[in-house]
Order: sequence, then structure tokens, then C-alpha cells
Amino acid sequence: MKIGCMLESFRVDLRQAVVRAAALGCTGVQAYAVDGVLAPENMTDATIREWLDRVKSHGMVFSAICGDLSATPEAVGRGFEGRDANPVLVEKSKRILDLAKKLECNIVTTHIGTVPVEENETKEIMRLACRELAEYADSIGSYFAVETGPETAVVLGDFLKSLGAKGVRVNYDPANLVMVVKDDPVAGVFALGEYIVHTHAKDGVQLSARPLKWQELPLGQGGVQWDAYLKALHEIGFDGFLTIERECGDMPEADIKLAVDFLNERLAVLGL
Repeated sequence: MKIGCMLESFRVDLRQAVVRAAALGCTGVQAYAVDGVLAPENMTDATIREWLDRVKSHGMVFSAICGDLSATPEAVGRGFEGRDANPVLVEKSKRILDLAKKLECNIVTTHIGTVPVEENETKEIMRLACRELAEYADSIGSYFAVETGPETAVVLGDFLKSLGAKGVRVNYDPANLVMVVKDDPVAGVFALGEYIVHTHAKDGVQLSARPLKWQELPLGQGGVQWDAYLKALHEIGFDGFLTIERECGDMPEADIKLAVDFLNERLAVLGL
């Protein structure tokens, strides 16, 4: 397994974040391409080459591109749950998949909304959008990776199996499962094993279920049982990125360094 980090977690200019990620020993980076400098509409062939060269010259690769459109005006907080908004969101997602490919990356991560447990209209709307994206990702040799958290791993796994295409996979975030639905992230690895193509290294605890409150914490200080979790990933054959995501705290770079050191230590101790 390899260690990466989210460029936005540094909370500095993305160019400087690349330098800092490399200095901490990361071998991969993930960045948002929803808006800003890396959005498809703002990238030219020249800037794509520039960003690819910048990352590669520091000995790294893009572990994944973040294409989370759930906070855009068409889908605020809903992901792919809205029939009328989905055509625009699906096309935007395809363009982000195309951009990622040009950045020599075949994984785009996203949130799709909360998958209902029971079959209903919302679930079918989500299924139609994800099936279209799965088929498109399949056609270009890429993966559209749904982040875990809003529903249990078993519910997400059953939904993915219903798509009939493997282009939609999983960006596994163990902390989201702990913080949002109190699901077991170790058991979830085995429930979603064949679909996991990328992970977020994050930790946290659920403070209350009603109202839902959680707290993100540094790695090793929350509810994720890291040794068991890393062993589970190894057991299913995952050898991709553990991409550090730090969304709070006053010292992001220090927290990212702690996370890199923590992961290196645990992987060494476990012989992984």
C-alpha cells in the first residue's frame, strides 16, 4: 500500500501543496477538479501537461481526482438523487473522468447521496445515473469511485452489484463509516472488497446519532481499528493508496505529517 494526501488538506496554494506533500514522503496526491484551477473547463492541454509534470517531477502521481459534485448548485447535499439535475451532473462527471485520464489517473472519487435501503424511486434515479457513469468509465478504462459513509457498506455493495457494470467502484473512507453510520470499517472492507480502488486515511468518532454529530480526529485517536483495518485491506489484495484527508484542525501540515508517520509505522509493524 502507498501513502498519499489530499492537496486541499494543506490549505495553501495547490502548487505549494505539491511541494509539501513530496517533502513529507507522499508518493501520491489527490486534488479537486470540481471548480478552480483544476476544473475541466479551466484546463488546457498546456496546463494539463504543466500539472502532470509538476506532480511527476516531485516523484509522485495523482492517486485520484475528486469529482464530488454534491455541493454544486444542481445537487446541493443530494448527489445523484435528483432526476432533473442528473443529466448535467453526469456530463460534468464524464468530463472529470476524461481530465483524470489525461493526468494519467484512472480514478475519480465522489459522493452520490445516500443510497436508500429499500427499493424506491430515489434509488432507481441514482441507479440510472450511476449505471451510465459505470458504463462510460468502463469504456475508457477508468473508475468512478463512490465514497463510503452515508449508508452502510452492505447497502452500498448491494447497490453497486445492481448496476451491471464495474466502472463505478469505491473510495473507502473508514472514518465516514464510523462517524456517520457507526458501521464496522473492518467488516466493510470484506463487504466491498472487489470494489475498493482507493481509500481515504481519516479517523473520527460519532458523538451522537440524533442529532447526528461527529468529530474528526488524528489517525489512531478515533474509532478506526487501524491494525485490523490495514490487515483487512491486505487480505483482499488492495495495494493502492491510503490518501490522507484532514478536514479540520489548526495545524493541517503537522497533522498530515503525523498521519504519514503513523501509517508508515503501522505498515512496518504489520509487515505490509
